[in-house]
Amino acid sequence: MEERGYLLIIINPLISYKARGSSLRKVKTDAIDAYLLCELFYKEEFEPYRKRGVQLLNLRNLTRQHENITGVMIQTKLQFQAVLEQVFPEYIGVFGDLYSVVSLLTLSEFPSSEDILKASEETISEKIFQVCKSRSIRWAKEKAIELKAAASRNPFEKTVYQSHILSLGMYISMILQYKEHLSKLESEIDALAKEIEEYNIIKSIPGIGEKIAATIISEIGEIDRFNDPKKLVAFAGVDPSVFESGKFSATKNRITKRGSSRLRHALYMAVRCAIRDCRKKKTTEEIIPRNKRMREYYDKKREEGKPFKVAVIACVNKLLHWIFALLKNKTTFQDIA
Repeated sequence: MEERGYLLIIINPLISYKARGSSLRKVKTDAIDAYLLCELFYKEEFEPYRKRGVQLLNLRNLTRQHENITGVMIQTKLQFQAVLEQVFPEYIGVFGDLYSVVSLLTLSEFPSSEDILKASEETISEKIFQVCKSRSIRWAKEKAIELKAAASRNPFEKTVYQSHILSLGMYISMILQYKEHLSKLESEIDALAKEIEEYNIIKSIPGIGEKIAATIISEIGEIDRFNDPKKLVAFAGVDPSVFESGKFSATKNRITKRGSSRLRHALYMAVRCAIRDCRKKKTTEEIIPRNKRMREYYDKKREEGKPFKVAVIACVNKLLHWIFALLKNKTTFQDIA
């Protein structure tokens, strides 16, 4: 359409829906919808649509696909664990990570305590060593002994329902496939994001890692679409709602949540990472945050009496103002010493 010289305007569905609701008559036809859109064009001041870059759109598609598959995998893991607790609950805890490749492949080979007790320690250790070449045979033998002990403690000596064994195998195959798909998506996201200048700018903010940086920049798109940081805040849906009538003015105003939920979630996680202690193990009571400036602002809001989530959302608002300034000026973040 742009090539043919047409002016393209994309209207928020909320605006068009409210405009249709202003009529007393409950009529819905294509002709009336077109007429209402024409009325909106003459009544409101809409900005022309700015075509987004292919790179950022590709990155957005990949990050959204990654999020969708992650959500499906989490549900599959929950279903898998529910079945496992009915067949072999003592298996949980034998391996450090229940959902590691070596744990899942071992369980697919020996899905019940009965199978473990029938097999010898040598057979079990050889199978574990085959699926995990990075560890020693000694480690595999130790895990085989632990599996034997777990099988002897298992409350279910025999599996009554063979359907559970079938379900376990299916869930294991699904989880392994999801892991493979996510690994491929992550490598594609990483390769594509490194070619985008804004990605490195966002990643310079302490508390924002590779995955969150890719999500933030892909959801925001070109910063030229926003001429004011408040518009970016509204796009994320963290701007406060306003309710006033006469002399009454509401004191508890929730955020609108009218913008991108994915961007809002990524910013929330970024703030949580920024204000928490960066050490794996605390040796003193002092908090050493990843982002000192963000932590100072968070502590200030808490001292003002703000609840935890209100303080975090205030930090999200602050973070968006930083992102707007950094992307506009094309500079990296400078934290306090």
